[in-house]
Amino acid sequence: MKKILIPCMLVTILLCIALPGFSQDKFGGMTLYTLRNEMGTDPIETLKKVADIGYKYVEAVDYKDGKFYNMSPKAFKKQLNDLGMVPLSVHMGSVTLDNADKLIADVKAAGFKYFVAPVPPMGLFKYDQSTQSLSMSDNVDSLVNILRVIGEKSKAAGLEFLYHNHAFEFEENANGIVPIDYMLEKLDSSTMNFQMDLYWVKKAGADPVAYFEKYPGRFKIWHVKDMDEQGRFAPVGTGTIDFESILEHKELAGMEYYIVEQDQTYDGLAPIEAIKISHEALEDIGFN
Repeated sequence: MKKILIPCMLVTILLCIALPGFSQDKFGGMTLYTLRNEMGTDPIETLKKVADIGYKYVEAVDYKDGKFYNMSPKAFKKQLNDLGMVPLSVHMGSVTLDNADKLIADVKAAGFKYFVAPVPPMGLFKYDQSTQSLSMSDNVDSLVNILRVIGEKSKAAGLEFLYHNHAFEFEENANGIVPIDYMLEKLDSSTMNFQMDLYWVKKAGADPVAYFEKYPGRFKIWHVKDMDEQGRFAPVGTGTIDFESILEHKELAGMEYYIVEQDQTYDGLAPIEAIKISHEALEDIGFN
């Protein structure tokens, strides 16, 4: 038995080392939003590069006509798995009460764990092209009602539903309401929680730890990206955000996963290089 078993084990190990993107020590997650242009041009090769850097978990953002990056849900899942990566979360900005069931089914089929609303859905999100500013409707009650229904549908399908913040949710609106606080108070943790984008929280002048203390256990995934001296997006570990002190409170936050993101890169830095720099910094900071 040993004469057969040992060579098989050695062959398996050698194959694993030789396979592109396969690594025994992959860790951390990243969002394909950072590589949206590259994914639009050559998704397979781009995913291989992500795997080679050493990321384990992937967050998708492109979904159209029942496909992720022009791949069926099962094909996309297989592509990630073949590279030693795991589909973790997906941003579904197009979700409505009418299409939620279909989107949830496809997200489930692709093997994702988290269904994420990246902005207020169904026309409640506002973007000013001239100023490139983000905002939302003052009708927070409507938002809460929509999110509650999607959260219940997600839970019934075995998915976890999260809401992803920008800065505007932390700003008091015309009705004297801070939307993020209102959502945290009105939406039950059994059906919906949050993906905290640490950059945008800091951009809003808010304190992530204060939110962990006030609403413990509600922030299941963190978006991790740094802020440079000019307030721009920056690779993790190169900017001004004190990730170490925030990370000390991960259990209080309820953080289960973290996702590296960089919305834009500057000064000639390629997005693929930005996520590589971020990955190299994660262990030094204490992420694992």
